[in-house]
Amino acid sequence: MRYERLIIETEKEVKIKEKPLKYGLKGLYKNRKIIIDSRLKTTAEKTCILSEELGHHFTTVGNIIDQSKIENRQQERKARAWGYEKLVGIINLVNAYKDGVRSRFELAEYLEVTEDYIEDAIKYYKEKHGLYCEIDNYIVYFEPLVVLEKL
Repeated sequence: MRYERLIIETEKEVKIKEKPLKYGLKGLYKNRKIIIDSRLKTTAEKTCILSEELGHHFTTVGNIIDQSKIENRQQERKARAWGYEKLVGIINLVNAYKDGVRSRFELAEYLEVTEDYIEDAIKYYKEKHGLYCEIDNYIVYFEPLVVLEKL
């Protein structure tokens, strides 16, 4: 499972544990420690939350809880972007296509993330790259999501 692989991959960097969180929080990062809400229903959702919290570890500095400050919102965006690149990287989209994945539901299952996370990642890539991105011998269109092989 991808969730467990992420934990193993980063266990030397951060300590990760699950426990119930309050105030509607799904994850929390502070001082090289990540807490994932143990009440999350699916492993896919835990994977998405963990990737964002790891993004905070690798990209943000200081307390960014106050999202009324633009610099904190920018750091939040960086953490999410790190997660999107990690879990739904452009090459992952190409590999999914090569393996016969054709729908967003199948893609979410293939990448072990939620469909909402796929939607958010695609929106991020569209903002970053525009309507499409070329990688290796492929063109990835973001709306609608299509991968084409160049001839």
